[in-house]
Amino acid sequence: MMRFMFRLLAIVALSVATIMAVVDATRSIAASALVVTPLGESWAETWPDMLALAEQSVRHYIHALAWDPVALFILGLPGFVVFGFLALVFYAIGHKSRRRQGRFAIEA
Repeated sequence: MMRFMFRLLAIVALSVATIMAVVDATRSIAASALVVTPLGESWAETWPDMLALAEQSVRHYIHALAWDPVALFILGLPGFVVFGFLALVFYAIGHKSRRRQGRFAIEA
């Protein structure tokens, strides 16, 4: 069940990464220059109240240093890179490993 949840999260994160990449590509074509939208800017445009709540929560429950250098660095990265990395991590966690059966394995 947990493997399924991580695979589902990987699909959702990959879908968001694809959408964000298409938006950046469309803006780049329209501007005739490379346009890369940071995650923080996309988040502030779509849901600004949640961004402020996330900042308050991180500063209160974790530590102020977790927000300023760490979270702001992540929010400064392009959105498709962050969600693509999350998709890769979630897929790796939910990946089902197969048993190796080769010529050195004992087959029963």
